[in-house]
Amino acid sequence: MQLTDVFRIGLIIGLVFTMRRTSAVTGRVLPLALGVVFVAVILPTTLASGNASLADAIFAGLASNTLILLLVLAAVTLVERLRR
Repeated sequence: MQLTDVFRIGLIIGLVFTMRRTSAVTGRVLPLALGVVFVAVILPTTLASGNASLADAIFAGLASNTLILLLVLAAVTLVERLRR
């Protein structure tokens, strides 16, 4: 369910584009890591659904966000290489 959440995917895509624009000042790893954690915590606490506990939803969100982030970073890298 979390891997197909359009809102979650949109937040991660926005996170990557924001990181790319501000990487000279803030770096890359820390903003991405904090963004993944933020999305994993904020979505289950504001959009509570299902029977899973909050901790389980957050841990599943961390895994889902990391996977989505890797896919988005791979897509961005591929687009960058194809443009050259």
